[in-house]
Amino acid sequence: MDPALDEIDFLTRSNHRVGVMEELTAGVRERRELRAATGASTPTMSRILTDFEDRRWIERSGPNYELTPLGEFVAERFLELREAMAIERKLRDVWQWLPREMEEFSVDCFADAVVSYPGPGYPYEPIERLSHLIEGTTRLRGFDSIVFKSINNEAVCQAVLDGMELEYVYSPTALEQTLAWNPERVMEAASREHCHVYVHDALPDRTRCGLGIVDDRAGICCHDPETGALTAVIDTDAPAAREWAIATFERVRDEARPVEPQAFETPMSSDIHP
Repeated sequence: MDPALDEIDFLTRSNHRVGVMEELTAGVRERRELRAATGASTPTMSRILTDFEDRRWIERSGPNYELTPLGEFVAERFLELREAMAIERKLRDVWQWLPREMEEFSVDCFADAVVSYPGPGYPYEPIERLSHLIEGTTRLRGFDSIVFKSINNEAVCQAVLDGMELEYVYSPTALEQTLAWNPERVMEAASREHCHVYVHDALPDRTRCGLGIVDDRAGICCHDPETGALTAVIDTDAPAAREWAIATFERVRDEARPVEPQAFETPMSSDIHP
């Protein structure tokens, strides 16, 4: 085996080794503190500390242990790899629907995301998650080329009627089909002064996903390009993700055409279709 892989294998074969390294990244620790933090027995801790000292990853000063500069280098890179693989595992089933055309998208921003994905025998988890996010916010911003499910359309309309501020950018087809879902309900919501609807002829990632921003979270709505079915909702409260989402939304909104409430009276209005 490659010697570098040998060292990775050495670390990953023991949760206690990883625990000790992770604990020492926070600062100097005594042996008893390392045992308490990792749950390792006295003999196990002795072996770990000896192995780490032999590799020049740690040094001892009396009862205290701390990482050497070399150990800090190893710990930083190893823990970054572990975090990257944790993100990859979380997003593995939905990677094909993640943004590719939305500028500056990074999976790092969604490291702590909630991934709502249809489970065995229960396909409604993403739909319910989306409704939960809509019903729990005072402001919704976003864009998508796919029509919401009826339950989500109803959640949006009801939330607007209850006072939620809405800024949303649709593709011409999605807007027309949303109106066709329930013309009276859509027109009632669109007439509120805090409801702002836009149309965009070429939304980014329009065959793959849409973007949504609620009070304290940002989310990606993933959909099947052939059926339009909602396949997953990925949302997070990470500040970096919200900042990216808001900047992306504002770019798309500024490119879009505002649709006045009277345009909803005729689905084929020139305000919807260029």
